[in-house]
Amino acid sequence: MSETPPNTLQYRFDGPEDAPVLILGPSLGTTWHMWDRQIPELVKQWRVFRFDLPGHGGAPAHPAGSVAEVTARLLATLDALGVQRFGYAGCALGGAVGIELALRHPERVASLALVAASPRFGTADEFRQRGVIVRTNGLDPIARTSPDRWFTGGFAAAQPAITEWAVQMVRTTDPGCYIAACEALAAFDVRPELGRIGVPTLVLVGSDDQVTGPAEARTLVAGIPDARLAVVPGASHLVPVEQPAAVTDLLVHHFATAWQQSYDTGQTALPGIPAAPVPLAPPQPVPVAEIAPAAVPAETAGQADRYETGLKIRREVMGDAHVDQELARAGDFSGDFQQFVTRSAWGEIWGRPGLDRRTRSCVTLTALVTGGHLEDLAAHTRAALRNGLTPDEIKEVLLQAAVYCGVPAANSAFRVAQQVIREETTPAE
Repeated sequence: MSETPPNTLQYRFDGPEDAPVLILGPSLGTTWHMWDRQIPELVKQWRVFRFDLPGHGGAPAHPAGSVAEVTARLLATLDALGVQRFGYAGCALGGAVGIELALRHPERVASLALVAASPRFGTADEFRQRGVIVRTNGLDPIARTSPDRWFTGGFAAAQPAITEWAVQMVRTTDPGCYIAACEALAAFDVRPELGRIGVPTLVLVGSDDQVTGPAEARTLVAGIPDARLAVVPGASHLVPVEQPAAVTDLLVHHFATAWQQSYDTGQTALPGIPAAPVPLAPPQPVPVAEIAPAAVPAETAGQADRYETGLKIRREVMGDAHVDQELARAGDFSGDFQQFVTRSAWGEIWGRPGLDRRTRSCVTLTALVTGGHLEDLAAHTRAALRNGLTPDEIKEVLLQAAVYCGVPAANSAFRVAQQVIREETTPAE
């Protein structure tokens, strides 16, 4: 296989060349092989296109830091191949790509299946924390715990070969690309936009998925006008691997049925692991979850724009938990101060393009050491890790500060930073 350009994705085709194209998108940490068990049945009707995320499955390590960027690379790949219209099924991060396609490029998508997906994947803090762990410890801690997130306990115990396959799949992923994908998921939130998805959609989830489970699936079904829900029993997050027969049957039924609408309206689509049959959970519409509208601050238009920009940057740098805590304890007395800090420090200064966030973290740590602001130093040490500084780089900043700010100040700073780094970079057991 030739070298993949930075703006495209590594891919493969299976199935007849003259059949409609069906795209299968992978989950974070997996490769296109996660769909191996679906291929024999799907190629009877479709030309199946699978792709690897950057740095996954031996793909070139060109990190993509947003779902939109992964989507753009996928479309560039398809454009080069002459594929204009297609069906799309994606798992988790691959599902986010499917949502992005349906929202921004609806003319390309004939039908959509979202597997173990969500309009927002957990919290931004969770994925940025995962990035800190990988940056500090490599991918081994994430790889070793992947089976716990992906499979039910019974399946993992009964299928040691598949469990080891999953571990090795994560272990061989490029760490920088994995971290970038975590950032992409941290920033992904399309809850207010779900009502604009206008393609027939199947939302498929494992009954025991603890990562993006039935609650997230119902939120998708509630928000997408033409969506149906299918819950597969006895499956966790990587449901196409754990319950392949059920997933295959659901995909075949959905795409064979929904795609007929495209043909009826004259729209034409262009062109590893043993399976185990399981009971099929029929699709059911379950409009349960509702999404409350976000409150809008009562400020002037210019102030509101700076505040919203600042709040977004503040959350990305400091983490949702920290910002929520600060805003919650502000009260009437210091509420105006929090608004001022968010608009000015975060919306204006941190939002300026002259320095990247890593450099701003270095400057901020040094200033806090100088002032002896140890509580803020702890919070900004966490932020520096999220902004991409390694523990060794933070150490160098504090050593530099010791020369110009004084040894006693640096001594206190080292104690604070060491404790924070230990907490943030120690993988969960």
